[in-house]
Amino acid sequence: MADLFVPDSRRSFDGEAVAAGPLADRLRPRTLEEVVGQDHLTGPDGTIGRMVAAGRLSSLILWGPPGTGKTTIARLLADAVGMRFEAVSAVFSGVADLKKVFAAAAEYRHLGRTTLLFVDEIHRFNRAQQDGFLPYVENGTITLVGATTENPSFALNAALLSRAQVLILKRLDEAALEQLLHRAEMLEHRELPLTSEARAALINSADGDGRFLLNQAETLFAVDIEAALDPEALAALLHRRMAVYDKDRDGHYNLISALHKSLRGSDPQAALYWLARMLTAGEEPLYVLRRITRFASEDIGLADPQALVQCLAAKDAYEFLGSPEGELAIVQACLYCATAPKSNAAYVAQKAAWKAAQDTGSLAPPANILNAPTKLMKDIGYGKDYAYDHDVEGGFSGANYWPDGMKPARFYKPVERGFEARISERLAYWDKKRREG
Repeated sequence: MADLFVPDSRRSFDGEAVAAGPLADRLRPRTLEEVVGQDHLTGPDGTIGRMVAAGRLSSLILWGPPGTGKTTIARLLADAVGMRFEAVSAVFSGVADLKKVFAAAAEYRHLGRTTLLFVDEIHRFNRAQQDGFLPYVENGTITLVGATTENPSFALNAALLSRAQVLILKRLDEAALEQLLHRAEMLEHRELPLTSEARAALINSADGDGRFLLNQAETLFAVDIEAALDPEALAALLHRRMAVYDKDRDGHYNLISALHKSLRGSDPQAALYWLARMLTAGEEPLYVLRRITRFASEDIGLADPQALVQCLAAKDAYEFLGSPEGELAIVQACLYCATAPKSNAAYVAQKAAWKAAQDTGSLAPPANILNAPTKLMKDIGYGKDYAYDHDVEGGFSGANYWPDGMKPARFYKPVERGFEARISERLAYWDKKRREG
């Protein structure tokens, strides 16, 4: 597929004659100023704008969604500072290809020409291949510009990241996408056959991807349409665009994080939206329900013990009904958790208790609470003076259950919300009885 906005002297969008080719190819900008939607980088005060003004580039990682201009910016950067441009794709290139590129760059360097090496999908190179760039970046043989749709923190080596600046490209907003459609209409010398509502629907369907939008516009220009299409007619003509969502990649973790934070913030409407985003994009329903179940213990706990029950009931219902009927049970669990009183006291208590267990090692329990099934164990004091709580008035002995040499700790501190408010009263009662004893 043609790169969006790669400079090409054959065309322009200001009414000049253009060569035949895909619309996205013919609308490639010729300068950084013509790139839309990335002014925070390419503008005079942006990182790229400042580098170009200074005439010096450092190695960069361009991170952003598809169709936002990563390849275009790399090409225009090379032109702007007079560098030789070389491009490889991590999908199609291997170590042998890279060695040839490095050798050629070294030769050009001796001739006084510097090379900007653009690596598309750089995250697809493995760790060893990524390490192969390091000496050539360090000695100035190449200035590396990598493009990735994946979070560089997870997808790229720390050594490579330390030698390159990560720049984040934004998903194209409505204004930027509208600007692309306007340029396309200027190039074609006619307006798209759409009502204002259908035009808005077309922009929305692009989901921030300029290349996709122009490809859809090209389809509309190619079809003989007598009357302007409304949103329903547009949907019937064009293929439906699925939500951008990789179940095993960054989008997956971003959306589950958004769902978790919305639940924690007691916003059932937002939680339901993020749940819908994941399920309609093809996420495994039981994965989402597992995360909601974890939330029920981590962020609700004993403030509402029924939250965990609701989640497990939703699991049984989903497995019994299947999809799509069973997804309503997941919605019910999601809404219950979002509207329940919140407490992370159990979660905090777990972490504190785990840490204390690791710190105190192998301290033995006090002898009085150990069972003594043999005479020898009785003789050395196991079970001696054990107070059986049910035989004590009030069913509470107040005995010590902590190891010798360790002071009693307080791991679990219930909040004054939901059912934990009652638990707080119970703990206060037992504490009082213990002090009196």
